[in-house]
Amino acid sequence: MIIGLVGKPSAGKSTFFKATTLAEVDIANYPFTTIEKNEGVGFIKVECAEKEFNVKCNPRFGFCLKGIRFVPVQLIDVAGLVPDAHKGKGRGLAFLNDLNQADALIHVVDMSGSLNAEGEPVDANSYDPANDIRFLEIELDQWYLGILKKGWEKIARKVRQEKGSVVKALAEQMGGVKATEKMIEDIVNTLKLSEDYMTWNEHHLLALATELRKKTKPMIIACNKIDCPGADKNFERMQKEFPNHMLIPCSGVAELALKEAAKEGRIEYIPGESEFTILDESTLSEKQKKGFPYIKEQILKKYGSTGVQQVLDNAVFKLLGCIAIFPGGVNKLEDKDGNVLPDCFILPRNTTALDFAFHLHTDLGKNFVKAIDVRKKLPLGKDQPLHHRDVIEIKTAR
Repeated sequence: MIIGLVGKPSAGKSTFFKATTLAEVDIANYPFTTIEKNEGVGFIKVECAEKEFNVKCNPRFGFCLKGIRFVPVQLIDVAGLVPDAHKGKGRGLAFLNDLNQADALIHVVDMSGSLNAEGEPVDANSYDPANDIRFLEIELDQWYLGILKKGWEKIARKVRQEKGSVVKALAEQMGGVKATEKMIEDIVNTLKLSEDYMTWNEHHLLALATELRKKTKPMIIACNKIDCPGADKNFERMQKEFPNHMLIPCSGVAELALKEAAKEGRIEYIPGESEFTILDESTLSEKQKKGFPYIKEQILKKYGSTGVQQVLDNAVFKLLGCIAIFPGGVNKLEDKDGNVLPDCFILPRNTTALDFAFHLHTDLGKNFVKAIDVRKKLPLGKDQPLHHRDVIEIKTAR
């Protein structure tokens, strides 16, 4: 699974990225600090199954803190996008192409209104953050339209001559952004596009591109710098203005400060929680002594968290609708090396028992007999959909 971070320059993408991955990236308040994409590993939160079985897990990937499992996902932070990026402005087309394989996007928006459309500093609250939400969607739609139109007339003529499927041809054309035949067929039917695809004009193709973008690159809005003066009012307005968008208030700077202090052993902090504990006041720097009370009062108490972890969790579990599944056995939760509940897999909603078997190993799928719900000790058929946090044992013919 790949999550892409997008937004205009200086909106806080690199800080957000570092806060989720603790990767060493350049962070500065000027356009195009990031030129090449940054790749790293972030972690989504899942309540671990260990507590229900009274065991201590040993994750092979990620980690577990006080019964909370942190499961890795791949993150890509592309350079800041500006208006007309799809035309190549600011190397925008290259940056957009970095997002091809992303399953979902996190749009980091500066809620303080202190950056213009190009990402240049302006007076606080003098710029409307709503413009950023609109402009980015336009850029993404135009990017998709550009891919769709590339050779469209030639493709359409070839399909007609060979009496082929335009849906199949479009799926091949848009395969690089993870479009499928089923997806395109559904969109064509929803938009009620004419069966005579030779009559499709720019308006029809843009509508198709827009819906494809929404399907293949669903987006969540990270309302960053939420603690800045006026940002809370902007956020409230954005909620009313974009009721169909998922918007989450956050502070990448606060999350990064807490994560780094926890890594240094100065505080105890579980990402996404509403509080932290200072372990030794004498180890704190002057900046931390001044900053932590502010984070507690102005961010954690006000919003319940820094919001960064919530953005990532919601992108995976709500936006993409994924579920977490633990492999295990009724009589044995350990693997061959003695690791307890070593794995937690993030899978699409409606994953069946057989799908899960194949995900674990092809042989398990081919020789599948049944699955067992380890908690309930009940057998599951191959077509039984699994549920979030299920612990599943696969039984095979050999």
